Amino acid sequence: MTHALLDDHLLRDLLADHVPRALAKVLNQYEPATTNHYLYRLCKSVVAARGGALTGSWSTEQRRALGSQLISLPAEVEVVPMRALAFRMAEISAEHRVSTLGAECVAASEHLDAPVFVWTGDDGPGIRAAMKALRRPYRTIRR
Repeated sequence: MTHALLDDHLLRDLLADHVPRALAKVLNQYEPATTNHYLYRLCKSVVAARGGALTGSWSTEQRRALGSQLISLPAEVEVVPMRALAFRMAEISAEHRVSTLGAECVAASEHLDAPVFVWTGDDGPGIRAAMKALRRPYRTIRR
């Protein structure tokens, strides 16, 4: 089975066992993967939620439970080591208008030969444009 690269919102939904129907369909076809930056952003939100879209409205108990999942990330969630992506990320950043997070997302998608899935509320033009230019599959999921 191949991988699907999930953004931090969809990873949160998966780990918190609040999987929307559209994400469940994806996970029936693909193994989950994410990036180091998406993982970090989710961890940061769990540790210091201040009203953000990821876990800002969650209770301390909910964030603590998610934090436990993040500390012992399930083995089936693939995270490509940065050392395997760094040079390609630099090339992508030089060619496309993307952040470091965006460059890692695109490079990880290439490395895993995986489509990228993002929550519709986090659908940014940089990653979308780079994925389109590189003819990589990019999809949004509503929650």
